[in-house]
Amino acid sequence: QVQLVESGGGSVQAGGSLRLSCAVSGVNWANTRMAWFRQAPGKEREAVASIYTVMSNMYVADYADSVKGRITISRDNAKNTVSLEMNTLKPEDTAMYYCAAGSRYGGNWSRASAYQYWGQGTQVTVSS
Repeated sequence: QVQLVESGGGSVQAGGSLRLSCAVSGVNWANTRMAWFRQAPGKEREAVASIYTVMSNMYVADYADSVKGRITISRDNAKNTVSLEMNTLKPEDTAMYYCAAGSRYGGNWSRASAYQYWGQGTQVTVSS
């Protein structure tokens, strides 16, 4: 049984930082691409970042243009966790953030359809 459990959401002021984590079980971790998506009220779900392992300690990460330079995705292959370090947060970053898992060969990293498993979401609220 695949499980993705997010944690770390909360409320911060603009310019602040948050770190989201996602604990994953039940997947072939080595061949799994992990991603974070977000969905704001009234908007479509959008990709934030993804990461997969090429070989030991070598990763490929992709980011949405809107978060480049402010957000860093990382994964801990020993603990099967993926994290999202978010800095210089803006009110427009306010959304429900979802952890997602899919095959590293699953196509365009930014498409929700590339991921088969999803977490329950964690809320991030940034006030101005």
